[in-house]
Amino acid sequence: MEHNREVEIDGNSNPIQISRLALDIGGSLIKLVYFSRNSGDDEDPPKDKVGVSSGVNGRLHFAMFETAKINDCLQFISANKLLLGGGFQHQENCTNGMSFIKAVNQEAFTYLNGSKEFVQINHNDLYPYLLVNIGSGVSMIKVDGDGKFERVSGTSVGGGTFWGLGKLLTKCQSFDELLELSHRGDNKAIDTLVGDIYGGMDYSKIGLSSTTIASSFGKATSHCKELEDYKPEDISWSLLRMISNNIGQISYLNALRFGLKRIFFGGFFIRSHSYTMDTIAVAVHFWSKGEAKAMFLRHEGFLGALGAFMSYERHSLDDLVVNQMMPLPVNASLGTDTNYDPLNGDINGTESIQCSVYRA
Repeated sequence: MEHNREVEIDGNSNPIQISRLALDIGGSLIKLVYFSRNSGDDEDPPKDKVGVSSGVNGRLHFAMFETAKINDCLQFISANKLLLGGGFQHQENCTNGMSFIKAVNQEAFTYLNGSKEFVQINHNDLYPYLLVNIGSGVSMIKVDGDGKFERVSGTSVGGGTFWGLGKLLTKCQSFDELLELSHRGDNKAIDTLVGDIYGGMDYSKIGLSSTTIASSFGKATSHCKELEDYKPEDISWSLLRMISNNIGQISYLNALRFGLKRIFFGGFFIRSHSYTMDTIAVAVHFWSKGEAKAMFLRHEGFLGALGAFMSYERHSLDDLVVNQMMPLPVNASLGTDTNYDPLNGDINGTESIQCSVYRA
């Protein structure tokens, strides 16, 4: 997975001007958030005090590396003389990182049937909500307010499942290659659909369409076919649908359990990938009969790192004043969706944010 990106620091920044780094080290990826001060701004903080000075103007940068290539990450940190301090609970970091949607316009959005619509969050109406963080596994956290959260559920069937089974079944060498493969797939060759079972009946009577999946990988039980008889792209698409549908349904059932109407999905499994978001959103819409909403985030994979960044020395993302977002050039190949347009922010890790940070 080519995610060890050498991030080009803005021309006005240099290693001396970069301060404070937050890391979120997961099973597959390391996510970094770090702050660089604008040229000519405040002088360097004392070496015995890590933090961002009150009222400092600069940029928040986002980057990621494969966990398996942690040495590349450490080399990046050392080369840029980034300062790291403190350790924090991951669940707390994720919920703290969610406050980012208060500071940044067009951070949260809905996605259904190919239509993306940004949502401006009312700060007084943010809570309660369910946060579904999809990494290698899945955690579901009920958030009732600032610092008030509880992990209520989860599942081991997540991004690691998609990547692990996908690698075994398709021989893909990266997560992104597997995602790209799914674009060309057709799950009808792998999954048993409602239409395969009921034929040409009037499906409105059972509230399902003929293309609804009745059994994921149901057609793979055929005695006449072996693995090599199925196209890798069809396998990838079916696997993505199976896992995304499962996550969407379990998420809604937990939201229903606590009477929640708003569900935020984060984590690098999503990657702002259109098929993944659409499948999750359709599952939530279907099972809730349109009453609950699946919501996604532009910086979905960086919630933990953002939360850790602002946790040190009691900063709050409420004290982050964002001026503008801009694309951040990268040297390494993104290795992601070829339809990606960085100016539309359709994937994490390629932006810096011009901002001011104030001491809480």
